[in-house]
Amino acid sequence: MPDIAYHYEKIVTRKFDKAVNVWGADHHGYVPRLKAALTALGVDADKLDVVIMQMVRLVSNGETIKLSKRSGKAITLSTLLEEIPVDAARFFFNLREPNSQFEFDLDLAIEQSSSNPVFYVQYAHARICSLLTLLLADGFKSKSDNLDLLTSSQEIALIRHLAILPAEIEAAVKLYAPSKITRYVIETANLFHKFYDSCSIRNADSNELKSARLFLCECTRTVLRNTLNILKVDAPEKM
Repeated sequence: MPDIAYHYEKIVTRKFDKAVNVWGADHHGYVPRLKAALTALGVDADKLDVVIMQMVRLVSNGETIKLSKRSGKAITLSTLLEEIPVDAARFFFNLREPNSQFEFDLDLAIEQSSSNPVFYVQYAHARICSLLTLLLADGFKSKSDNLDLLTSSQEIALIRHLAILPAEIEAAVKLYAPSKITRYVIETANLFHKFYDSCSIRNADSNELKSARLFLCECTRTVLRNTLNILKVDAPEKM
């Protein structure tokens, strides 16, 4: 009854266009009942969207930490943040879709290696910043005049991926799925590392090709920074 009254007041009295609730999986049965009650009261039930969240399992040293709401054995987010960085928490919790099971590896969250997805992405951003600083110090600048020289498979794959960012953001908004942004930025870092390892920038065949590749690096840095900013995750310039 309180839920029915609350949503009626929110949608009808306060005239909200949309109400988005985040509920645990054990409350999934309430969704059709609440929508039916709103419909009976003459309210457009489509104005209510419910995101169902699965339980998160915490893993440490390869073993699951047993939690129970009934017994009071639970770990709060504030306690978790005493063990891991906030960047890792934000990134890891957005790695999966809400309705999927998720294991939060506490050891991986603080590991500084390519196995840690947030470190992997942040390292890609820092790597680009270091490269740009080095080349700019040598008086070299990027240019967008010769982008037709970027013809390798690694360059084309990275360019195409950068171009779909607006569509990925739009889809994430429509589906209430921030994990789409997280997966996108991981793939961005992956494609950049492949490009960086395969296509020499400092020792490119010509200055024109070097400037074009450097411009692609700048574009990648912008995309990495913007997507990390959406997730409220830091984009370090040095690591």
